[in-house]
Amino acid sequence: MTSEEVCLLLGATGVGKTLLLKRLQNILYVCVNVGTNLTDLTLKKKKVTVREIGGCMGPIWPSYFQDCFSVIFMVDSANTVQISSSCIQLLSVLSAEPLRSASVLILFNKRDMPCIMSLTEIKSLFRMDDIIASAPQPITTLEASARSGQGLQEVLGWLESVTVK
Repeated sequence: MTSEEVCLLLGATGVGKTLLLKRLQNILYVCVNVGTNLTDLTLKKKKVTVREIGGCMGPIWPSYFQDCFSVIFMVDSANTVQISSSCIQLLSVLSAEPLRSASVLILFNKRDMPCIMSLTEIKSLFRMDDIIASAPQPITTLEASARSGQGLQEVLGWLESVTVK
């Protein structure tokens, strides 16, 4: 691994990736924004570059998989129409050869919205137990609200745990 580790932030359009990055910057106070989709974080004296890649850029996501140590895959808990396409995108990411050893966080966002499915329902639709059992990567699932800040400390904790090994 290089001295600069790269974490990809992926997910469909509108799931809250950009807001998550902005909120993580506010929590850490030590972030430099190098552009609209690149954020440097310092976690336990280790520099991590979080590269957000837009959902509409899904066809070119694989060109960013090389040299990536982790992936945060965001799912919009409030958008029931998008669940099936998010599942397909996730399966594509998990089956990519360059990501076989990457740690993966599946982040169910927008948990503060009034019209969301329960986490149990979403995991059932994703068949999350089957995905976790068959994927070669270590997978963690968390829920959060990038808007309210709920769950962001857990996201940082996960990022630190997979970075400082």
